[in-house]
Amino acid sequence: MSLDKVKLQHIAMLARLKLTDEEYAESVEKLSKIVDFVDQLSQADTTGVTPMAHPLDAVQRLRPDVVTEVDDRDRYQENAAAVSAGLYLVPKVLE
Repeated sequence: MSLDKVKLQHIAMLARLKLTDEEYAESVEKLSKIVDFVDQLSQADTTGVTPMAHPLDAVQRLRPDVVTEVDDRDRYQENAAAVSAGLYLVPKVLE
């Protein structure tokens, strides 16, 4: 599948790009080569190849799930105009 100027104009409009006429000619050629290469890659035989999430055997290092701060909610809510069951009460905005 190669691109033409009309398809590139549509892509440029979606990407909010302003291209001059000579930029269109150059871009059509370059993008057509890229699209043709991707099309060529899609023809490769991948049967028996296990999909992978990451090319390296990397493991996400996670910190332990431990509470490190004290719960000061009640102290913070002392300054609130209206509170109920630990929630801030605010006036209704929409009818």
